[in-house]
Amino acid sequence: MSSRHHDIADDIRHQITTGRIKPGERLPSEAGLADRYKVSTVTLRSALAVLQGEGLVEKIHGKGNFVRRPPRKIVYVGGWGTLDPWTAAEAALHVTVRSTTVQAQGHLATLLKVPTGSPLAEFVCISHEGESPHGLARIYIPRDLAPAGVLDDEASCREAVARFAVLSVPPAAVQETVCARPPTPDEASTLRTNSTAPILAITRVATDATGRVVEAALLVLPGDRVDAVFTTHHMTDERQTQA
Repeated sequence: MSSRHHDIADDIRHQITTGRIKPGERLPSEAGLADRYKVSTVTLRSALAVLQGEGLVEKIHGKGNFVRRPPRKIVYVGGWGTLDPWTAAEAALHVTVRSTTVQAQGHLATLLKVPTGSPLAEFVCISHEGESPHGLARIYIPRDLAPAGVLDDEASCREAVARFAVLSVPPAAVQETVCARPPTPDEASTLRTNSTAPILAITRVATDATGRVVEAALLVLPGDRVDAVFTTHHMTDERQTQA
């Protein structure tokens, strides 16, 4: 079986790379493919797993196996903490947003420096291009600081949410901690990415002039679909300026 499923993967890969099967096209059913190649569905699924691991094919629950479109890059603008929509892709990303109120527990209470049980406004944002998820953001704001209209889904606030932007009052400082790591099972499922493919995880903490945390965001972006751009501004030495 071992060599057979690799042979099948090679054949389907060749059809994809030569354009016989187009990006976004649905493959025949697993039963149909198994019949075509005269193998069991177990062997056929092993072949598809190879192609899924390579990022050529993705399985969409309840719909079937599809040839993946080449991943389009989005740009995360460090320091401002937003997705840059102009460099995202020709096709506009659309973002689904779910907002609710939760209680600060464990890691969140520590991150926002609030007592356990404190009410937080939570925004869960998922950006998509067509069927393909591009990023996941969980944004938390102390409930008493949540701007009017954000939880009510006003249009002016929705644009900021859609760009994963800082939603609270303009902060005095934004600290971003960036790391590459494997996705959690929930993240892999939400972003439909391979569980071994690295994701870029950004923890963004915004504080006001008094040092109070006004917002914390946990951003998860597939490593093959994002560039993170950070710009450094050199500080002028005032003593030299005055000399």
